[in-house]
Amino acid sequence: MDAWVWIVIGVVIVVALVAWAAMQASRRRRTASLRSQFGDEYDRIVETAESPREAESELQQRRQRREMLEIRPLPPGARVRYVEEWRAVQARFVDDPAGALAAADTLVTKVMSERGYPMEDFDQRTADISVDHPRTVADYRAAHDISTRIADREGDGEADTEEMRQAMVHYRSLFDELLEELDAEVPGETGDTRTG
Repeated sequence: MDAWVWIVIGVVIVVALVAWAAMQASRRRRTASLRSQFGDEYDRIVETAESPREAESELQQRRQRREMLEIRPLPPGARVRYVEEWRAVQARFVDDPAGALAAADTLVTKVMSERGYPMEDFDQRTADISVDHPRTVADYRAAHDISTRIADREGDGEADTEEMRQAMVHYRSLFDELLEELDAEVPGETGDTRTG
């Protein structure tokens, strides 16, 4: 073979290696970006998917869907109203834990809806929420699971108050995050919506 053929083969091999390295670097950057954005949700999706590539594809689709949604901050008046509603739900827990838990679920759903999250089925809702609130989406799933189990068992008189308390804590974590995204501070509030 002529020398120029070897040179062409060498150039093709070098170009292929550079392209492969660039593709690998791009995948690593995408993985790092998704892992950084989604945190534990990234690991959960990777565990349940058939492959890491499939999991990352799902997370990318979540990002793309979220970009198409018009999520907006709550108006200050709505924020104040929701804080008061939360306080009433918490106060209700002492006398009616199951009722308070149902009210907490309804309240969190109302806040999500007013912020602009679609209220399709629960799985789609959690997927949408996971893009903006990856730290609390697991809490939301846990609260919803407990709430559903309690509702199914309540007629049997076997509702566990500790489970309901834990669900309220989980709902509260997402509720707080949904309210935090307000640019202006509510007069007379320190930013903490907890009542103690």
